[in-house]
Order: sequence, then C-alpha cells, then structure tokens
Amino acid sequence: MKAMSRILVVDDTPANVRLLEAVLLPRGYEVLCAGSGEEALELVAKERPDLVLLDLLMPGMNGHEVCRRLRADPASATLPVVMITASGAGEKLQALESGADDFVTKPFDQAELLARVRSLLRVKEYHDVIEAQGVELADLNRTLTARVAEQVGELERLGRLRRYLSPQVADLLVSSADDTVTRSHRREVAVLFCDLRGFTAFSEQSEPEEVMAALAEFHEAVGPVINSFGATVGFFAGDGLMVFFNDPLPCPNPSESAVRLALAMQEVTAELVRGWARLGRGLGVGVGIAFGFATLGEVGFDGRYDYTVVGNVANLAARLCDEAAPGEILVSGRVQLAVGPLARTEPAGEFTLRGFQRPVPAHRVIGLPESEVPASTKVAAAPSPGLGALTAREREVARLAVRGQTAPAIARELFIGERTAESHLGRIYVKLGVDSKLDLIRRAAELGLMD
Repeated sequence: MKAMSRILVVDDTPANVRLLEAVLLPRGYEVLCAGSGEEALELVAKERPDLVLLDLLMPGMNGHEVCRRLRADPASATLPVVMITASGAGEKLQALESGADDFVTKPFDQAELLARVRSLLRVKEYHDVIEAQGVELADLNRTLTARVAEQVGELERLGRLRRYLSPQVADLLVSSADDTVTRSHRREVAVLFCDLRGFTAFSEQSEPEEVMAALAEFHEAVGPVINSFGATVGFFAGDGLMVFFNDPLPCPNPSESAVRLALAMQEVTAELVRGWARLGRGLGVGVGIAFGFATLGEVGFDGRYDYTVVGNVANLAARLCDEAAPGEILVSGRVQLAVGPLARTEPAGEFTLRGFQRPVPAHRVIGLPESEVPASTKVAAAPSPGLGALTAREREVARLAVRGQTAPAIARELFIGERTAESHLGRIYVKLGVDSKLDLIRRAAELGLMD
C-alpha cells in the first residue's frame, strides 16, 4: 500500500466524520471531508482521492446517487467506494447495485473497516499500476511505430542508394556513424574497365530504341555477375563500366578477383555477342585490368557525389580496355604477376598508350587453369551444366526466380540478405550458362526446378 493514501469521508453528521478521522489519521491516511453529495463530487474531481467512505442516507443527493455519478464519470469509474449504512440487507444490495465496491454497517467495527479499506486500496494500487503500464505500453507502441517507420525509411534510402552506388559503399554509408568511410584515402586496388567494342558505329546507324535495348541487355547480363563477385562499382553508364576490388571492403587477391570477374563477364556476354552478330551489329566486349595504388573516396558536388578511384592505375586499366579487341582481356604486368598460375595468360606485346610516356607491356588472359575449366568448355559436345552445378541454396533461389520473384522477394522468402540473393542469382546464371530470365526458365524446366 502506498504511503499517505487519500480517503474522502462523506457524511452529513460531523460526529461521524470526526470518528472516521480518529480511526484513519493515526494509521497514516490523509483524510478529506465532505458534508454532502454535491461537495463530495466536487472534491473527487478536484483532489482525486484513492478511496471514498460514503454515507448512504444524506439530505439532498443520497449515497446511491453519488455512487452512480461517480461510476458514470470515466475519471472516477474505478474509484473504490465503501458505503456506510445502518439499513438492512435490501439497502446493502441496492448499494452494491449503485456501484459500491463494499459496505460496512453502523455502528462499524474499526478492525473490519480498516481491513476493508486496506483491501480496496491494494486493488486501487494494482489498478493504477496496470493503468500506468498501459499508458507506458501505448507510448512504447507509438515510439515503436516511429522507430519502425524510421527503419523502413532507412531501408528505402538504402534501396535508393543501391540503385546509384555500389552495394558495398551503400551499406557502409548507411551503417557508419560518420562520413570517414568516404573520405579520400590511398589503397592498392585492382581496377577493371569494360566496354562495348563497335558501340559508336552501332549507335550512329541504329534507332535510339535499339541502342537502349542493346545497353539494357548488356547491363542485365554483367550486373548480376559483378554483384556476385563483390566488386565495387566506380561507374556503370552507357556502353562502359569501371569496377575495382579491395576498397572499401578488403579483398585477399584483388587481381585474381578482377581476372575471374572478367572471364565470367566474357562467358555471360558470349551469347549476347552471337545474337548481336546475327542482327548485323558489330558489337563485342573488351576488358582492361590494372593493379596498383590509387586514391579513393567521394568526388562531386553538393547534391551529386560518386565514390570512385583516381590515379595512374585507373588510367592504365582504361587505356588497356581501349586497346582490347572484342572478346579480349588485357592486363598489366603487375596483374599478370599477381595472378601467376591462377589464370592462363600470354604476352600481348607493348602498347603506346595515351598519357604514358613509354610503351606499356601487357598480357592477354586466355582463361582459367586447365584444372578449373568446366568440362562443357573443353569439349564441344559435352552436356550443358546440370543440377549438380548448383548448391542446395542456389537451387532454392533458382526455383523462386523462375516463379517471377525478384532478389528482394527471394531474400525475404529465404531469410537472407538482398545482396546475398543477388550473388546467388549471378552464380546461377553463370553455372547454368544462361543469359536472360527466359533462358533461365527454359533451363529450369529441363532440370526439373519448376516442379
């Protein structure tokens, strides 16, 4: 029971009021007094007592009417009321029907009165606690709603960032407490440039819709592969793109990752190039890769920033890409040394590159070591990759993809990250040797993934 509970005594007989005060005050209760029903209602509204000792028979407004009015008011609907009466059983029943919680008869027994008061005050205290908890819970629900809305907004912002920034950079920007991750810094990176050979002539001779369709096919083919390798996108526009490895996330062997990405991009665009050739479009894919120190960070102006790489290594990769023939991957000497036996290369000669004073030796990437070359690429008659090429998780992702689900929907369905879902999709395309969702559906039907 809380200290100094306030009890309102309502009785038109002063002697009765003094008697109740004599019983209650020594027990630590604060006593308020009212000589009529009207005065009692005013004190309840003003002082908010914890319990009311209410005389039944009073001139004017009697105890029944006072109790009914207290119950009709939401502010006092649960206020404990003990009716004091000298009447018989009928009046006691009427008192309870009027809303009284308990009653005592005159002359009252002090011990009984105090026991009933303590019992009802405990009930009042429990009710107050529950009511306070209800208010607190409502506040928590309101703040929870606000927090959920804030987190949804953050996810939406992250989704928008992912549309314009590399996923790694977007994740770091959202999760970082400050902007240090995008400040200018120096790091050793592998930079890959890729663009479409013959695109200028094609765009001059074709309708804009055809040009945009070809670009969309190119981007849709290489985008999932880039994500699957975890490359950071420097820019991705028009007929060219630049990605790099080892920033902002570290990479064990950036050159190897870049070379493997280039080979995967060749593989996923091979059917595109053949299709373009059948349409008379002289388009091909050339790649240049360089490895070295560069300055990385945020560049741009207020309202439009990019996270990119600046330095000689980026220039070298771009110039090697310019020199690469359709279907060719040219790498710098440092890349060839860093890759070593992890990829098959051959000298491509020396190139006089714009911006470089001396001829630059380059190497041509032939492919992966023989031990890693898929059987389907060694023998022309070998069967297409089967279901065994996919992991159990990749088969789950493929089943959802052929049902029309996007990477975000797949991520929610399988309780994985969106980026992880995108990576699985990229590997599925590569492993099954498909270039489009339609090809994936056909291949899935062949492999029984649509059951």
